[in-house]
Amino acid sequence: MNYSVVVLAAGQGKRMQAGKNKQFIMLEDDPVIIHTLRVFENDSSCDEMIVVVNENEVQEMKQLFQTYKLKKLTDVIVGGAERQDSVYEGLKVIDQPSDRVVLIHDGARPFVQERDLHRLVDRVDAEHGAVLAVQVTDTVKKVNEELIQETIPRDGLWAVQTPQAFPFALIKNAHAHAKEANVYGTDDASLVERLGKHVRIVEGSRENMKLTTPYDIKLATILLELRAKEAGQ
Repeated sequence: MNYSVVVLAAGQGKRMQAGKNKQFIMLEDDPVIIHTLRVFENDSSCDEMIVVVNENEVQEMKQLFQTYKLKKLTDVIVGGAERQDSVYEGLKVIDQPSDRVVLIHDGARPFVQERDLHRLVDRVDAEHGAVLAVQVTDTVKKVNEELIQETIPRDGLWAVQTPQAFPFALIKNAHAHAKEANVYGTDDASLVERLGKHVRIVEGSRENMKLTTPYDIKLATILLELRAKEAGQ
């Protein structure tokens, strides 16, 4: 099943402490956002990419994308005040049938793998979305003012990633309802859950990390080196 993808690249990533949008940080010879978009560019199941960017970076992003000749890129649009607003802006430019599968992905997750994209899309149907996630392995504590209040059992706990995948009509309707009610969810799946719909978990990979801090860039560099060695074997 083919899909469209909305990629979010508007956040400034202050925790990265890079002095610029983390999407422009170089990993080996290419910016983070190019590593991310290349996954979808090379996936034959992806028909179109919509990238949501910061208002002050529109021209810089467009020039970057032209340099890399991304053929599946159909729109570069300005995001909103919050991540959720940016997703909705991206959804509004999609012109596809209501049952079209739409993926929503963070531009700062450049290591999602094509096989996981296909497994994710295969779990979407007219009534259900699906999200990539990994099981929580650390002990989780609920804390108040540095004091542990509760130890939460790990059974059934998952750390959710992106992409998150939905039928186009379902996710656009969920965002419209949230906008009308001035409700902001923790992720796109939470907006669908708010409508009483169920979202499926698809086990992903721990390599699909979100680059948030300088330490993550170090890990990303190591991962790229390992992948290059494996490809050379």
